Amino acid sequence: MVIYRQRKSRKIMRNGKKYPVVYAFIDSQNLNLGTGKDLYNKDKKKIYTGWKLDFVRFRRYLKDKFRVRKAFLFIGFVEENQDMYSGLKKAGYNLIFKPTTKDEVGKPKGNIDAELVLHAAAIQYMKYNQAVVVSGDGDFRCLYEFLIERKKLRRIIIPNMVAQSSLLNDFQKYKTFLEHEKEKLRYKK
Repeated sequence: MVIYRQRKSRKIMRNGKKYPVVYAFIDSQNLNLGTGKDLYNKDKKKIYTGWKLDFVRFRRYLKDKFRVRKAFLFIGFVEENQDMYSGLKKAGYNLIFKPTTKDEVGKPKGNIDAELVLHAAAIQYMKYNQAVVVSGDGDFRCLYEFLIERKKLRRIIIPNMVAQSSLLNDFQKYKTFLEHEKEKLRYKK
């Protein structure tokens, strides 16, 4: 059995006030599909209109609204996407890559859930006071319970209300929905 001891993480001093060190752990696939994909009900009626997220604006939003010091973006690695990765790094994201495989139609697939949980609950755990997790995926329920028990969960940012997992129903007070910030965060040419 692994025992986690809570160590007091450093706090940042600004204008004479102490602020907690906040890290964001971002499920890039869930964020990208959750904001960008149109969704339909079983009658084929559109219930959500996708939009393109501006990742530079989103990083600034995390910093301004939640005081996120480091933003870890968990993403599948595809060799041809080097320019995109450079742009994300330049925008302030720390990229954590997962090797990808191809699905039945040849589309790259990289499931990052284990890496995100490992970084939030072990690798980065002692370096932050509070965590913001960006995903509407119910697979992170155990991580949320772990962080809440240790008073380290600040927010769960969910791309849209329609596609969130029902496993997140117990975490209402922690939820923020990006679709409410669409006009601020939408990519504009």
